[in-house]
Amino acid sequence: MNKPKSDLSTNTEGWKAINWRQAERYIFKLQKRIFAANRCGDVKKVRKLQKTLMRSWSNRILSVRRVTQDNIGKKTAGVDGLKSLSPAARLELARELKLTGKSKPTRRVWIPKPGNNKKRPLGIPVMYDRALQAVVKAALKPSREAIFEPNSYGFRPGRSCHDAIKKIKLCIQHKAKFVLDADIAKCFDRINHYELMQKLNIKGKVRRQVKSWLKSGVIDDGVFSATSEGTPQGGVISPLLANIALHGLENTLMEYARTIDMKDCRGHQVGWQHKVKSLSFIRYADDFVVIHKYKLVVQRCREIISEWLAGMGLELKSEKTRLTHTFKDELSEDGKAGA
Repeated sequence: MNKPKSDLSTNTEGWKAINWRQAERYIFKLQKRIFAANRCGDVKKVRKLQKTLMRSWSNRILSVRRVTQDNIGKKTAGVDGLKSLSPAARLELARELKLTGKSKPTRRVWIPKPGNNKKRPLGIPVMYDRALQAVVKAALKPSREAIFEPNSYGFRPGRSCHDAIKKIKLCIQHKAKFVLDADIAKCFDRINHYELMQKLNIKGKVRRQVKSWLKSGVIDDGVFSATSEGTPQGGVISPLLANIALHGLENTLMEYARTIDMKDCRGHQVGWQHKVKSLSFIRYADDFVVIHKYKLVVQRCREIISEWLAGMGLELKSEKTRLTHTFKDELSEDGKAGA
């Protein structure tokens, strides 16, 4: 396999002797070029750079290190029982990684949800699939970051829940407004595979590999079940796939915002720019809020969101979705103002 001159050698160099900083710099530079190329609309260059990154030895060893050393779940085994790899085994795993269009089933693990007695299902891929997912994710993510909507905060580099909270505070601190506080029911488990693959818009080996991960099935207490929808929580690439699935919701709401009936003090319709600015949408993973000064606008947004989500095989979680007012209890659906 031919490798770029700037890449690392796969010679008999030991795992501990790898120059990790050099590897990280090389990957970061390639990712910056992918991001810039996608911003410029150069699809051909994006595809070429993504292939280079996925073939890169640096990408493979960094991906192996993330899933076997850095990640919290590094000692959680998949269906093959493999975990806690030795340095020599990590090097061997990095050498073996390639797109085959095949994958092994995930192992179902149930973890408790905070605050109640319910449990959340995780799908734990085998170590090989986790490492390969990290390789593919490193190549796909920069092009997606170039186009993701501005008010999406979950599972994105340089963004956190604190940034989302700060944005919400800025939207409501000067004027009383209505807020739709919403949650998507079983988001990771119900994403429509066909619609997701259409949005992913990739071809060839990468497409077959991602589809294989989605269709790999799950083994729960020794019983195999096929997966016809959803992307398993516990998969390295799953957060990126979830963001891709939910991409477009904010733009849909902003298109509606252009049509809002809003008049100035003289009774004239305000410009579309002002209408769009008046509506706020902030999303963190599968939780989001919609903010506007008119209740009817927020109610219409809830209808639009429900219709949009249905196209992805998703729906709002009724017990965690509420329309409230920032100050007045009597204007909130459940009689409680605020978050």
